[in-house]
Amino acid sequence: MAAVLLVASLFVAGAPALAQPVTGTRHAPAPEDAAPLLPRYLLTDPQGRAVTIDDFRGRYQLVTFGFISCPDVCPTTLLEFKQVLELLGSEAKRLQPIFITVDPERDTREVLREYTGAFDARILGLTGSPELVRRAADSFRIQYEKVREPGAKADNYTMNHTAGMVLLDTQGRFLARFAYAMPAAEIAQRIRAEMSAGGGR
Repeated sequence: MAAVLLVASLFVAGAPALAQPVTGTRHAPAPEDAAPLLPRYLLTDPQGRAVTIDDFRGRYQLVTFGFISCPDVCPTTLLEFKQVLELLGSEAKRLQPIFITVDPERDTREVLREYTGAFDARILGLTGSPELVRRAADSFRIQYEKVREPGAKADNYTMNHTAGMVLLDTQGRFLARFAYAMPAAEIAQRIRAEMSAGGGR
């Protein structure tokens, strides 16, 4: 019940849609940001290396937040990542797709590597301490919370989280937010247009 009330209040407040543990939940489009995002992160890649937003200077970044045991929203989003990369063709080398877990307690580096690689080897999974993940999510205005049924064991939970993707330019600056389930062709078209315009260079 608490999760339902939280979701209702977020929709009323005009916050981005949350990915729900219940299949079939509606996803409202993410609103335009009142002020530009100032995205930042300091996280760890599957090899244990520290990664920051500045490591991809000169490339566009397509970022999403989620968790590996997500039943439908996250797999759908990563499938769209794969489709966008395929649609971009040779231009895909100018884009770094990134999946940041909001469940660092369970999503280990090894599991992240296997999970993202099952969709496309070019998708980079990132994790970190709960504090660093929270800091990264806040900078992208991503909301998430752990949801556990009353009486459930400590490790038996799911995650509510903001769905969709965020596009950053070649300097790591915010360009666009794409709503959950937006057609991959439209996302690829927008990214290609930004690349053609040379935005952020």
